[in-house]
Amino acid sequence: MTDNQAPQENPEKDPSQWVTGDEPMTGAQRSYLHTLAQEADTEVPEDVTKAQASEMIDELQQQTGRGA
Repeated sequence: MTDNQAPQENPEKDPSQWVTGDEPMTGAQRSYLHTLAQEADTEVPEDVTKAQASEMIDELQQQTGRGA
């Protein structure tokens, strides 16, 4: 018999552990981060990395009530 279980989801990694974390944030991150920042009445630096953007998104989601 074969095991037909669904593959495990990737475990969530700390953004500081990301291999590409020091690259510039993605376009999707930039867009969402600016939306959240506008709602939270805060500014987003333009030189944010992928890892920093992820952490800022988490913080701003909590502040604005968005996210899980």
